[in-house]
Amino acid sequence: MKKVATRFAPSPTGPLHIGGVRTALFNWLYSKNKSGSFYLRIEDTDKERSKDKYKEQIIKSLKWIGVENDGDEYIQSKKINDHIKIANELLKNGSAYKCYCSSEEIEEQKKRAKQKKIPYIYDRKWRDKSEAEAPKDAKPTIRFKSKIDGTTVLKDLVQGDVEIENNTIEDFIILRNDGTPTYNLSASVDDHQMNITHIIRGDDHKINTFKQMQIYLAMKWDLPSFAHIPLIHTTEGKKLSKRDKASTLDDYSTIGIMPEALRNYLLRLGWSYKDKEIFTKEESIKYFNLDGIGKSPSKLDMGRILSINEHYIKNMDENDLYDQLSKYCENYKDKMPSEKSEKIKKSLSFLKNKAKTLEDIYSNSKYILNDVVNFNQEDLKLIDDNAKKIISEFSDSISKLDKFEREKLEPIVNNLIRSNNTNFKGVGQPLRIILTGSKFGPGIYDIIISLGKDEVQKRLGAKIS
Repeated sequence: MKKVATRFAPSPTGPLHIGGVRTALFNWLYSKNKSGSFYLRIEDTDKERSKDKYKEQIIKSLKWIGVENDGDEYIQSKKINDHIKIANELLKNGSAYKCYCSSEEIEEQKKRAKQKKIPYIYDRKWRDKSEAEAPKDAKPTIRFKSKIDGTTVLKDLVQGDVEIENNTIEDFIILRNDGTPTYNLSASVDDHQMNITHIIRGDDHKINTFKQMQIYLAMKWDLPSFAHIPLIHTTEGKKLSKRDKASTLDDYSTIGIMPEALRNYLLRLGWSYKDKEIFTKEESIKYFNLDGIGKSPSKLDMGRILSINEHYIKNMDENDLYDQLSKYCENYKDKMPSEKSEKIKKSLSFLKNKAKTLEDIYSNSKYILNDVVNFNQEDLKLIDDNAKKIISEFSDSISKLDKFEREKLEPIVNNLIRSNNTNFKGVGQPLRIILTGSKFGPGIYDIIISLGKDEVQKRLGAKIS
């Protein structure tokens, strides 16, 4: 029995799409579950649109989410001669033929099909013609000689048996008239040469699978197993595209979604195992199987992503959480000042409260990170004469404390509530504004303790106009 080998084969013509990430994840998990190999193939034969920056983004994105390929990336453009060689073999064994139809003829056929409101299928004009009839100096395409009679059954590992009438598959081009191979030929040759045993991809590839199966059979190669997974849709039920907001990994990492959380979400997007929701990386590999993949499209749910991310934030080791926060700040905000790192670490237990993203934790931390308080001007209007009096009295009271502890701060706050005939908000809100610049944020005791006596006194003495 062959060792299981899967692959993910994106084209570097744009940023890696979230649907592609899930496909890569499923391939990687399946191969790891079977102690097999997972390969990354960059399908860069579209020279006009393929860009190195997209290739790098694909590699970086997969690494970020924890999907690591075995060996080096397989670069399709380096294998073009192999693809052309197979096209010529198909020509020799009678499985392909030269087509001399001009682009104008093809356009005319497409136009007529459109007028009749039927799908366009090439009319096979040159399938049985002699080359003696070929026009002079015309460069032919090479077309695969598809089956005309009967049906073909695809034994899909997700969708079950899928049957198609053979005459619905046109004689598709495998070599263009400039001598370059097309997708279906290149993908088939690559998959064969890479010894891929299982091809797991989106169900929009089903028609390509039927074409590729015919190439395999014509070359007398062993067929791989195929699994077509339903696509990801938007909340409105439309197919998710690269133009949609939150369609790439960068969209998620920018707001502080962590790779473990997004990986967990994508794993559960269209796949289930009993009623389990949260999976470690090891559990994902252990339990993943194709039987758990549903047959219907899945809807991308930002609320669910935030909820899972919040779960990870709450339950993650705080040293690991600090490392994630530090990396996030370095990538998207300002590098974490080394002199503030211990304060932030010690304060994570409350800074992470109600935080759904790393950006939320960063926002909660700003009062520690910033040496100068940036006041929200609307909130500043709440500092009236009575609030100023409370701030001044609090400042006097804490000057006598040698150490900031909640047990010592609570009596001071309670005394201020009584003497100023107010409530907890009446004392806490002005203190929070003067110390952080905003009426929103962590609990007042947490703020005071995290800043320390010197910094609190400095901020309480700030002049408010």
